[in-house]
Amino acid sequence: MNAVVLDTGEVEPSSAIAALLGHSGPVLLDFDETIYLRNSTEDFIDSARPALLALLAMRMLDLIKPWRWTGGVTTRDVWRVRCITWLFPWTKQLWIKRVLALALDSGNTPLIKAIQKRSLAPNSQATVVATLGFDFIVAPLAVALGLPRIRIIAARSSTFADRRDGKLRMVVSKLGHEAVRRALVLTDSPQDAPLLDVCAVPMRIEWPEARFRPALSDHYLPGQYLSVVKRPGERYIARGILQEDFALWVLASMALATQPIVHVVALLFLLLSFWAVYESGYVDNDRIAARYEHDPKLTGAFREAVVATPRITPWIWALTSGAVGVLLLRGLTSNALTDFFLWTAMLAATYGAFAIYNRFDKTTRIWLYSGLQMARSAAFVVLVPIHLIGAVAIGAHVLAKWVPYYIYRAGGKRWPDQSHLLTRLLFFVLLSILLAFAAGSAILWSWSAAALLAWNVLRARHELVAAVFGAARLDKPNSTRPLDRQPLDRQPRTPQ
Repeated sequence: MNAVVLDTGEVEPSSAIAALLGHSGPVLLDFDETIYLRNSTEDFIDSARPALLALLAMRMLDLIKPWRWTGGVTTRDVWRVRCITWLFPWTKQLWIKRVLALALDSGNTPLIKAIQKRSLAPNSQATVVATLGFDFIVAPLAVALGLPRIRIIAARSSTFADRRDGKLRMVVSKLGHEAVRRALVLTDSPQDAPLLDVCAVPMRIEWPEARFRPALSDHYLPGQYLSVVKRPGERYIARGILQEDFALWVLASMALATQPIVHVVALLFLLLSFWAVYESGYVDNDRIAARYEHDPKLTGAFREAVVATPRITPWIWALTSGAVGVLLLRGLTSNALTDFFLWTAMLAATYGAFAIYNRFDKTTRIWLYSGLQMARSAAFVVLVPIHLIGAVAIGAHVLAKWVPYYIYRAGGKRWPDQSHLLTRLLFFVLLSILLAFAAGSAILWSWSAAALLAWNVLRARHELVAAVFGAARLDKPNSTRPLDRQPLDRQPRTPQ
């Protein structure tokens, strides 16, 4: 039997409630965004304190993705809830104190009254909450909603099986096949399709007041806007910042570091400081585009995702982490304060440059873009000396990032298919040869030059192989056959 989808734009929720009251068999009700008009799991995680540490823990889980080994994304919430209860065990008590306020604010009052009325009717059969939310989270919330005696079939946080096997198997194991076949099922979730297909009266309705609010979304953390809104699904922090910007910072300056480990850690804090400010430039860029451009290039997450974008907090992160980076580099010396002000001036200049870039037309942005790339690649040099070959590597990186942007803005309708990695390798080799002519070939015989060359080759290896094996001689057309080119490690279509 196919589910009856009640579109609230055409059918009043009262129709679903009337069907519930008139059904003579068992009734199975979803909980999240149905009886409770929010998501109980997200709200439980949102109750964890200190909130910033809880948010860091959630981001670390998202980075590691341990649910890959336990059945996939359906088990993600098991990991998240376990992490919160293990690291912040007092959250359960905080949740108990919070449920009453949440129930008053987000209870589905008409549906709850219908459930209460049905429970008083003579000869009424069981009304059951069937949810993939977690038992110890849902139970106190159901009491606060005015349903203290309702039976709850919920997932257990002690096992991955409930989430992995799905609601149908969980309900059948508790009620049996016959009860499910006679039941009315009311839910908002498309994931409940297997249950809807076997019940007597399937009803799926999205309640107009229901809202999904991600846990801890009111709290700011550097990198969230990049990961969720600007570059969703791209792992941009790992691939675009750590493997590119940070690796370049380290390789360009390590040769002159007296304490390599401290040097790398200091650069990491400076990177965090820089990107807290640079990310604010992205936020401003999207807001300006949405307000003034007739065809803004914005991701769908810009309108839909809930991400904190305060104006002051990023600067607190930037100045604090910048101060740590300066102290690691300089220690408690007379130069530390001067260098901190120098770093702060660089951050302010970068933010100002991004603000100017955001407010000019696309043709003018061609020239301003190079300055932003220079800031990304070389901001650290205001505090850290670099080797000559490091300067060459930075120059090659900036040019390789700017060239596709120039093509994109000057005449292209889309970002070029070719990524910047092979172009950067070419620029690095050519500029290094010129440097050798100017300063002597000894400059090339250093571990810094070797490390930078190896890094560029490693990053561009797929393009390099495709270019070499895809080459065909014009004078011998039958001697070689270009290989099908593999997908390249492309830059995202949005250029900053």
